[in-house]
Amino acid sequence: MDEKDIIRILVADDEKPIRDGCNRVLTAKGFDVLVAENGKIALDLFEKEDISILLLDLKMPVIGGEEVLKVIVERHQDVPVIIITGHGTVDTAVECMKKGAYDFITKPFQIEHFLATINRAAEKRRLEQKARQLQQENVRNLYDLDLEKSRLKTIINYMANGVIVTNRNMEAVLYNPAIMRLLDVSKQVSNPVPASELIEDDSLINNLKKILSDDLSDNECISQEIQTRNYFLRAISAPVLGPDSGVVGAVTVLENITAFKQLDQMKSDFVNLVAHELRSPLVAIRQLNSVILDGLAGPLGEKQTEFINRGVKKIDALLALINDLLDVAKIEAGQYVQHLAPTDLGKIIEEIVALLEPRAKKQGVNLTFSYEDLKPVQSDPKNMEEIFNNLISNAINYSPGGGDVSVTARGLGEYIEIKVKDTGVGIAPEELPKIFNKFYRVKSPKTRDVMGTGLGLSIVKGVVDAHHGTIDVESVEGKGTTFKILLPVMMES
Repeated sequence: MDEKDIIRILVADDEKPIRDGCNRVLTAKGFDVLVAENGKIALDLFEKEDISILLLDLKMPVIGGEEVLKVIVERHQDVPVIIITGHGTVDTAVECMKKGAYDFITKPFQIEHFLATINRAAEKRRLEQKARQLQQENVRNLYDLDLEKSRLKTIINYMANGVIVTNRNMEAVLYNPAIMRLLDVSKQVSNPVPASELIEDDSLINNLKKILSDDLSDNECISQEIQTRNYFLRAISAPVLGPDSGVVGAVTVLENITAFKQLDQMKSDFVNLVAHELRSPLVAIRQLNSVILDGLAGPLGEKQTEFINRGVKKIDALLALINDLLDVAKIEAGQYVQHLAPTDLGKIIEEIVALLEPRAKKQGVNLTFSYEDLKPVQSDPKNMEEIFNNLISNAINYSPGGGDVSVTARGLGEYIEIKVKDTGVGIAPEELPKIFNKFYRVKSPKTRDVMGTGLGLSIVKGVVDAHHGTIDVESVEGKGTTFKILLPVMMES
């Protein structure tokens, strides 16, 4: 048993039979018993030992029981004092209870009554100790909580990123100086304050409402970009969960990405400028080489023709890179989709397949196309041609040992689903999240001879996004890859 759980009883009585009898009975019941033959010894023991209950005789030599009671009540208020008294001093025992004694028992003792009184006092002592322990833990927890709140407030207030916490009533209950600066809020606001008084962006407000309605799956957050009068911001919002795992609020962190946006715009402007400046002289060189190859500048030898043809291929590759760079710049500027019109995707894909079939046969690839229940989509036909030319070309290029490339299209209610599936080299799992990044190319010893800029899939995704569609990829390394596109069909008027 833990030392703090032991009930130690001090029996203070000048009669040895009383002391011995109490010691024997109480020890048998599991109590730890000390004895004192007078009041002075009893008080000395209180200074040395942790006494839980005092059995006190009123008539003792040296220091009497009433004087001992007075000292114990003053110095050890939590110790129950049970007066041992004879029938002739019951009135005195009652007076002692008025002065702070817990109870009294009369001599000679009845064991059942004696033990019942002791057990009540012991239970009282245990409950009081437990109450004190809980109170101490509560004080300690409150201190720790206050300390953690102080630390958290200090950390949040000195963060460069803005932080705002909203409750279920869409009130901001915690926010730091950074978010007031990023949201350009200069006025003094109360706490809590309606989130709409701090946040003017409707899309962010709607996302907070979505989080508070518990529409997100576990561990899901919402990332978006918003713009204020002075800044471009990235907002990441996530639910705050209560003890029962229910959503009790939302926390949003705002990061200032203005500098990155400006840098990205400078990069796009630079690429656009360089691409335009490079294309004109390259086109001129290409035309001059074509004139020479056509024999309009005189006859050519076999070696001369070979070298010029090689140069033309390199120029064509550079022009393809420049065109891709310009396409990326247009997509980022939101200017790539030019002419929306009802488009028959089945016809476009069929033409692309027919165009690429000779290349597929040359590489030993079996290229097939099938479709069903297709409806027109509202799109830019040239954009659609580029999407499927890119995907089907890649499927053929990344099947160097032959195999199958199948293109299927079918209607799925409000969408058309197009799949481009190959049985080629596949893509490693760690590379899948990167394939739509600009300039990223899958690395494989089997496809080292495949030429490309790494911009094709980035352009495909940009075009699909611009047409309010989605593109996903599934792949098993060594077994093949499947690209799946969903595009919305035209709604019937």
